[in-house]
Amino acid sequence: MGSLNGQFDFDFIIIGSGFGGSVSALRLAEKGYRVGVMEMGRRWKPDDLPRTSWSIHRWFWHPRIGLRGFFKMRLFRHVTIYHGCAVGGGSITFAGTLLSPPTNVWESGSWAGLADWKSEMPRHFKTASEVLGVRDNRILGPADLLLQKTAEASGCGDTFYRTHVAIFQPGEGECGGQTYPDPFFGGRGPERTTCTACGGCIMGCRHGAKNSLDLNYLYLAEKLGARVFPETKVIDVKPLDGASDGSSGYAVRTVKSTAWTRWRTQRFTCRSVVFAASSLGTMELLFHLKEKGSLPAISGELGKHVRTNSESLIGARVPGCHDDLSQGIAIGSGVYIDEHTHIEAVRYPGGSDTMSFLTTLLTDGRPGSRRIALWLKNILGSVIRHPFKSWRLFRPWGWAREAVILLCMQALEGEIEMRWRRPWFFPFK
Repeated sequence: MGSLNGQFDFDFIIIGSGFGGSVSALRLAEKGYRVGVMEMGRRWKPDDLPRTSWSIHRWFWHPRIGLRGFFKMRLFRHVTIYHGCAVGGGSITFAGTLLSPPTNVWESGSWAGLADWKSEMPRHFKTASEVLGVRDNRILGPADLLLQKTAEASGCGDTFYRTHVAIFQPGEGECGGQTYPDPFFGGRGPERTTCTACGGCIMGCRHGAKNSLDLNYLYLAEKLGARVFPETKVIDVKPLDGASDGSSGYAVRTVKSTAWTRWRTQRFTCRSVVFAASSLGTMELLFHLKEKGSLPAISGELGKHVRTNSESLIGARVPGCHDDLSQGIAIGSGVYIDEHTHIEAVRYPGGSDTMSFLTTLLTDGRPGSRRIALWLKNILGSVIRHPFKSWRLFRPWGWAREAVILLCMQALEGEIEMRWRRPWFFPFK
C-alpha cells in the first residue's frame, strides 16, 4: 500500500512496543507504511539483564529515583498491577506462557454474540503462535512435579497439563545452552540459544531462549524499516491544524524518559496514532490528554469496565527443601480445580529472593481492622510457639529455591474501574 503522505515524519506512530505495539508495527511495516514506535523503557540485551532480583536498579523501573530496569509495580487501593517497561514491553518480563482460551470463553461475557469468535479467533491464535514459536513445555521442574502430586492428592490429577510456552527448548536428549541459527523465520531472525531451565524467564531471559517481542515481531518490523525510539515517553498527542477529528494528522510530543529533567521535548508528526502502551499506560495517557484538552472528545467511559485475568497469588514455602524449586520454566504446568479456575506453578530463578518481602502468613477473614488484628495474633503466636521455624519461613535468603508461587486465574468475566483523581498533595502531582 505504501506511504500515506510524505509531509509527515511517519505514517503511523505507535505508542508502546509491547504485544499490541509490536504486532501493529510489523503488520503496518509489511504494508509499506513508515512506522515510528515510541517506547518509554530501555532496549535490553541478554548480557545486560539482571542475574537476580537483588539488582533492584536493573530490575525495577522508576527512573526518577535511579531505577532503570524493565519491571514496574503499581500499587492501587484494591489491586496491584505488574507491567513491563522496555523495548518489547511486558514480553521481557513475562513467563513465556501463552494459553489459548477454552471454547466456553467465547460463549459468555459481554463480547458473546459480537462476532463468531469460535471460527474467527483460532486462525489469529495460530498466526501468533507461529511467530512467537509456541510449543508444549517439555521441561518439568521439581515445582511442576510437586503441583502434579498435589493435584492427584486433591482428586484433580487428570487435569494436570504442560503449558504452551514461547521458549526455544532443547531437543530430546540434548542439553540446554546450545546456540543455533534462526530456527523460526528462515534465517531472517536472530540466532537463538536453547533453554537451560534456570527459571529466570520473569527476570528477563539471559540466554536468548525466551521469544520476547524484540526477537520476532519487533525485530522483523525494524528490518522492514520501522524505527524504534527507546527511552522516549509520549506526553502529548494533538490534532494538527485544529482539526479535532484528526483528519489533518497529529503532532506527538515526547521527552527522554530517563532524563532527570523534562524541559527538552521532541515533536513528531504523523497521519495516525496507535495507542498500545499497555492497558494501564494507555489509560493514564488518555486521561491526561482529555484533561489538558489535547483530545477533549475522549469518551467519559474511559477507565470503566477494565478487563483483568482475575489473578491471585499464593506462595507456599518449604524450608530446607531438598529439591531446587527454582529450576524449570517460570510457568511450566497447571491444573484445573473446576471448569473456570486453574492454578499454575510459578518460580523465580535461584537467588531472586526479594519477592519474599511481599509474603506473609495466610490469614482468614474479610479486609479490615479485624483481619489485621488476626494477622498480628497469628504472627505473634507463630514466633512464640515456633521461633526457629518462623525464622526459616520468613527469612528472605533461599526463598526462590524453597518456594512455589501458586498463580490462580479464572476464565470468568471480571472487571475493575480506574478513576483519574488528584491525590491529597495536589497541585504537586
